[in-house]
Amino acid sequence: MRGTDAETVRRALDSGDPLPGTNGFAGALDGALVRDVLGRQPIFGTPDDWGFAPSDVDAADPTPVPAGHVREADGTDRRVWSLPDPPAASDDATAIADLRAAIDDSLSRLDPERLAVAFSGGVDSALVAAGVPDALCYVVGFPDAHDVAAARSAAEAMDRDLRVVELTHDDLERAVPEVVAATGRTNPMDVCIALPLYLVAERAAADGADRLALGQGADELFGGYAKVVDPADDDRVDATTVRGATREVIASLPAQLERDVLALRAAGVEPVTPLLADGVVEAALPLPEHLLATDDERKVGLRRAAREWLPSSVVETDKKAVQYGSLVSRELDRLARQAGFKRRMDDHLGQYVRSLV
Repeated sequence: MRGTDAETVRRALDSGDPLPGTNGFAGALDGALVRDVLGRQPIFGTPDDWGFAPSDVDAADPTPVPAGHVREADGTDRRVWSLPDPPAASDDATAIADLRAAIDDSLSRLDPERLAVAFSGGVDSALVAAGVPDALCYVVGFPDAHDVAAARSAAEAMDRDLRVVELTHDDLERAVPEVVAATGRTNPMDVCIALPLYLVAERAAADGADRLALGQGADELFGGYAKVVDPADDDRVDATTVRGATREVIASLPAQLERDVLALRAAGVEPVTPLLADGVVEAALPLPEHLLATDDERKVGLRRAAREWLPSSVVETDKKAVQYGSLVSRELDRLARQAGFKRRMDDHLGQYVRSLV
């Protein structure tokens, strides 16, 4: 069992509690496989041929256990947990206080020993860094990347040491096959997201870290996506309310985390995600719409809670998705075109990725 002990999982199964106070779990239990409700720990295969990565399984194409499910001995999947759907909190002050307490509890549990922080300069990663004041912070990107500039500014405001993992085209070409081998994915979006994570983790591991703390999950839980702001007029989501759209993007976490966890482990570190702790999730779910996203601000509640720990300049910083903030997406596209895979071609970037593999 990874993430917690077997008895905690048994109690969660008996009680039906989807958030039993862990940071996610997966493993073999009583002749079956089990994975937590948000899929924070991936697991693959069947009870008689399984592993925490596809490469650990003898089967040619092992399938992941769905989040919140038990995979029985006969290979069938049975849902045992669903994410709670509480009503919106009616008191903003209480909701923010509860969220702040949950974040504080999660950050206080971080073990600083051989722990590094992936630091983009946004409120998510800055909050994580605040929980481990002595940990080295790392930012990854090309020299003119938004994330590099933002991280330098935030590190200065927080008086933190920062190491910049400055990327080159050679880094991308070398790492693409390694990321694909780890994740089993060749679609350009997944590869562009996993590449900067892999490369920053690789550097942290080379410097002696064996765990990397990240702010993953904050955008999904707290209304960080543009598509949740006005969902009724956004065809990227089916929901028509901010809370409904937020639930939709939370549902995307298991597939995202599977990719990211596999890439980070392949680079030599174990991911640590304090903003995805059960207590933080439980405090995030009741947030009302105006504490999630408005026309003027996203992750409203998280930013209010973060003022307990962070300078205002960091709290208010807008964050770009890692593939864009690091410029990995732009530069991989540049490499593809230089290699003859022009944009007029169907899936030119995917073709380029597969050519490297």
